[in-house]
Amino acid sequence: MKTSHRLPGRSRHAGLQPASAARAQDPLSRELLLLLAGLAALGALATNIILPAFPAIGADVGASVAQLGATLGSFFLAFALGQLVVGPLSDRFGRRPLVLAGVLVFVAGSALCAAAATLPQLVCGRVIQALGVCATAVLSRAIARDLFDGAALARALSLIMVAMAAAPGFSPLLGTAITRWLGWRATFALVALLALLLAVHYLLRLGETHAADRRGALSFAATARTYRQLLRDRRFIAPALSASLVIGALYAFFAMAPAILMAGFGFSPLELGCLFAATVFVVFGAGLMAPRLAQRWGLARAARAGLALALASGIALLAGPAQAGFFCAALTGFLLGMGLVNPLATACALQPFGAQAGAASALLGFLQMGCAAAAVFLGAALDGSAQAALGLILCTSLTLALGIFVLRGPAPAAH
Repeated sequence: MKTSHRLPGRSRHAGLQPASAARAQDPLSRELLLLLAGLAALGALATNIILPAFPAIGADVGASVAQLGATLGSFFLAFALGQLVVGPLSDRFGRRPLVLAGVLVFVAGSALCAAAATLPQLVCGRVIQALGVCATAVLSRAIARDLFDGAALARALSLIMVAMAAAPGFSPLLGTAITRWLGWRATFALVALLALLLAVHYLLRLGETHAADRRGALSFAATARTYRQLLRDRRFIAPALSASLVIGALYAFFAMAPAILMAGFGFSPLELGCLFAATVFVVFGAGLMAPRLAQRWGLARAARAGLALALASGIALLAGPAQAGFFCAALTGFLLGMGLVNPLATACALQPFGAQAGAASALLGFLQMGCAAAAVFLGAALDGSAQAALGLILCTSLTLALGIFVLRGPAPAAH
């Protein structure tokens, strides 16, 4: 299996070069992957870093912690809808102008949030933030598809997934420290600064990756037709929906874990933050395994193995005892399975659609946000034990994901 990547203006054929030449390319490859990971993680960082500051924010803008939930809901809604616009625009005009414009919009929204004196001003700033950062999230996957194929694409998406898991894992601890030392407004200044640094690095190190001869016409009818074709194509919708159901289960965990661990098992806020941070290392390990398993077994088979592991952990969580050690063990199994299936299913969904990678990535992101919202809402609506409710959500989501993925038909060939 050849795992080559393409750079603008250069011809790269790693499978045809000697080992020494391939090793010489590795630093550049890692640099590109880290850049894409940073672009992908920016939205999750901007969301989770402010969570520990909610009491301080509420005191300054005159809102309760419950009312501040509007800053999350508005962000997710704008993020989901914005992706549907950004993807087709990038397929028509290229990735670079949309990434840079998205960063500038995000910085403007962050500045408005930092200066907000009322809740409506803060919500408006969050909407502007989301409309900007959705571009970096969508286009990190689209750029990966432009540059990589086959197992190399799975490797790129694995690192992107690890970064997106690391952001919500570590950002609450970072947000707590910044709020204590510098105040909550400094959190928005920090994410704006990080966005600008990423934009400068992107501008200097990576050219346009979507060739002009692959760009199609832009119109509402053409965009609607592209989305309709993707939704009707089993090569896209089955792995995309599977990955989205898995992401929904992950968001359900992040939403319900505080009630389970703090109210049920007596964890302190610091212990909860440390556990969230520890989840990053589990996902990182799975991200390292995913491309290697894809090379050995193929994308589809490795993704099915991840789904089966995650489902088995969900069943254990639903049927097992309400004990902290058992919960953490079952959670580890779920995160390992999720860390395998998410990049591999995403690679399966994007692999056949190089010319429409922006639209495909946008629709995938929209499905993921929709499944996340549904899972979180379901978790809040279920009565009884929070652990049993989470186990039920995991079992339902992962059973559907595995069934859809198994019935998807032949996988696209990795090359």
